Amino acid sequence: MREQGRATGLHFERTGQRALRQALLIIITFIALYPLYWMIITAFKTQSDYMVNKFGLPWPVMFGNLIAALRGGRFARWFLNSTIITSSSTLASTAIACLAAFVFAKMPFRGSNTILNFVISLMVVPPVVMIVPLFILYAQLNMNSTYQGIIILYTGLTLPFSVYLLTNFFKTVPHDIVESALIDGCSHFGILWRIYIPLSAPALVTLIIVNALWMWNELLLALVFLPKDEMRTLMVGITAFKSKLNLDIPVTMAGLFLSTLPMLVLYIVFQRFFIRGLTAGATKG
Repeated sequence: MREQGRATGLHFERTGQRALRQALLIIITFIALYPLYWMIITAFKTQSDYMVNKFGLPWPVMFGNLIAALRGGRFARWFLNSTIITSSSTLASTAIACLAAFVFAKMPFRGSNTILNFVISLMVVPPVVMIVPLFILYAQLNMNSTYQGIIILYTGLTLPFSVYLLTNFFKTVPHDIVESALIDGCSHFGILWRIYIPLSAPALVTLIIVNALWMWNELLLALVFLPKDEMRTLMVGITAFKSKLNLDIPVTMAGLFLSTLPMLVLYIVFQRFFIRGLTAGATKG
């Protein structure tokens, strides 16, 4: 009887723990998704409906806000700027990180661990502390309000994390595969291109999504280093767009809704690889 009572107590304790975890996950999910819900419902309201009921569902649905957001300011130009900057910076950062991680993981040399540790330590340096010296340097080089200036900046800021992630992943690739490829006459670059990159597809997709998401949504550096209106990114443009519309919140939310669609599509398309990359990083690190 005592053993049965203990078993019953353990059962209720485990059930209570599972219920508590589920409740906690539901609360966290609600907190994470509510801003997205509020943005979407506000984007399809009229200004008068928004003033009357800020949290209710939109009725009638106002699609004109999307058209107003597209026509207001230079939405198409800002969207193009964000696309060029994000895609170029992500491509450059990923390519450089692949080369560096391959060297650190499979071609170590004297002092390589010291260099790797130094690169990793740069992740703790907040970008805001580098704004003033970088702005002075960019002003001297006439690189403010240029694509190449902000692309170099974004690439440099994302490299430490990129190198760290790929180095740890590359170290998990069996060395026997590399030795077999070398015996078959494959070059080191061929090994990287034909073996490491295909095997590391989940990690690369995870890295691309994380870096692209940060670059697309980044505001402070783009605001400082891209002061010209025609060079603004989408996030900076929408921020200025809000003041020009005299706080027309529904139109502003419509612009933000449109700006989230590219990253949402990117995640949906590569969701399978993204989840595999997170799982691999958790088990192979």
